[in-house]
Amino acid sequence: MKLNTLLEQVDKTYQKKVAVAQAADEGILKAIQLAVDSQLARFQLFGDKSVITNLAQSISLDLNREELEVIHVSELEQTPIQAVKAVSNGEADVVMKGNIDTKTLLKAVLNKEYGLRTKKVLSHVALFEIPNQERLIMLTDSGMNLEPNLEEKAQIISNAVQVAKAIGMELPKVAPLAAVEIVNPTMQPTVDAASLTQMQRRGQIEGCVVDGPLAFDNAVSQEAAQQKGIKSEVAGKADILLAPSIEVANALYKSFIYFSNAKVAGIINGAKAPIVLTSRADSAESKLYSLVLALLTSQRS
Repeated sequence: MKLNTLLEQVDKTYQKKVAVAQAADEGILKAIQLAVDSQLARFQLFGDKSVITNLAQSISLDLNREELEVIHVSELEQTPIQAVKAVSNGEADVVMKGNIDTKTLLKAVLNKEYGLRTKKVLSHVALFEIPNQERLIMLTDSGMNLEPNLEEKAQIISNAVQVAKAIGMELPKVAPLAAVEIVNPTMQPTVDAASLTQMQRRGQIEGCVVDGPLAFDNAVSQEAAQQKGIKSEVAGKADILLAPSIEVANALYKSFIYFSNAKVAGIINGAKAPIVLTSRADSAESKLYSLVLALLTSQRS
């Protein structure tokens, strides 16, 4: 399965609307152009209208298309507020980060008056297409939770499972990662992994199969799992990798990209609506895949 096959899954009979916070960014506008050309969504572009117009002209993006609406916001810090309010008010379905920092966007998302926070933990879900792997692999959480406790990890799994189901994974296999595959009371990630496994077996975590602790090699390689004599539904076949901390997740995320030349889509899930959170360095293609992942999650939630 490839990331580009996700485009075929988007329901085009009713186009979702995406509120873009600070759309004055060439990479963002290129991704929007690709999305509009593929009839994937409609857009509200928040930001300085003159700057957005000039950038759009430079890439031959016609802002007069019916799928596009430019909403002038003169103050930069107001763009995420207006975008989040659009989703909160039901005028849009997805929030997309534009040319602003993540902290500014999340401040608006978490606002108690107009924000999008629920009682659930917010977590980052990354979906990778890795050249030497036949399947897409998810990684969580590389962007939100620093060192999640057991309850938070259970919610992070649920957020990832929701995204997995949105792209057609009926019963995703979840591997809680640790340095070793045995439970060691002095290594909290192994204890948490074993607890998460039991929680899933007892119905406290639904819609997936969880088995751990698993070291990274045993989670993704059937050969490695067989060599260690690990018998598991998940070992060597994991769809979702649950990292024990943000440091581990961040290192894996960047290793996949820089060492394996992986393609990636990433969103924040757990809020009232999916949030497209991409890096300014991401390609227009990567931004498009992230947008599609958010649309599918919104479409099937």
